Amino acid sequence: IALAAPVLYPQSPFALVGKPFQPPFADHLFGTDQLGRDVTAEVVHGARITLLIGLLATAAAVAFGMIVGGIDGYFGGRVDALLMRFTEIFQTIPFFLFAILLVAVLTPSVRNVTLAIALVSWPAMARLARGEFLAMRNREFILACESMGMTHMRIIVAHIVPNTLSSIIVTGSLMVASAILIESVLSFLGLSDPNVVSWGYIIGEGRTALRTAWWVCTIPGIAILLTVLAINLVGEGLNDALNPRLRR
Repeated sequence: IALAAPVLYPQSPFALVGKPFQPPFADHLFGTDQLGRDVTAEVVHGARITLLIGLLATAAAVAFGMIVGGIDGYFGGRVDALLMRFTEIFQTIPFFLFAILLVAVLTPSVRNVTLAIALVSWPAMARLARGEFLAMRNREFILACESMGMTHMRIIVAHIVPNTLSSIIVTGSLMVASAILIESVLSFLGLSDPNVVSWGYIIGEGRTALRTAWWVCTIPGIAILLTVLAINLVGEGLNDALNPRLRR
């Protein structure tokens, strides 16, 4: 639906298409909001922004977390101690307050919201990558690669990373759901790009009329619920499929 949004609803989601607070399943599928905008168009176009931010923030967090955690676990020693202290600094800061502070300082935009979510999400991936690299570091085939004169980069890219991808993919899929929830809350609080529509933005705009126009908040709320639930189920399915300990 997110990919087909420009085809399904080519007009701007900010366009005024009818009277305010028209109920759902009448002239418009999900009714209209307080300004007369089509809630269906807002939800469909909002899916693009919400999912885009969730995917990009997770990709950035996974990439940075794997780099930091991989260097920690592979080289160990003082490098490990230094980078882990750096990681712990981020973990001691309340992640949601940190995200609010970053967006408020950098000014709300899609890029800055994505950056803020990535910065509060990477420590968990760094710790996971560190543990995976530590487990692989002293395995016999890694020692054999070293004895053959392989470079560290080749060992990491060709042998360690492929053997840790299953847990990274599973954790990354679950991080997408967390990123969507963080983005929705930031948008609900007004800390989102005012030029685009996201699910949290719709809920935030309609919260003042929750008792009289329940559909404005309920429809995008259900969209968030179903999307996060689906992503969690996909993560569990990937874990069942990729985790060798669960294979029969």
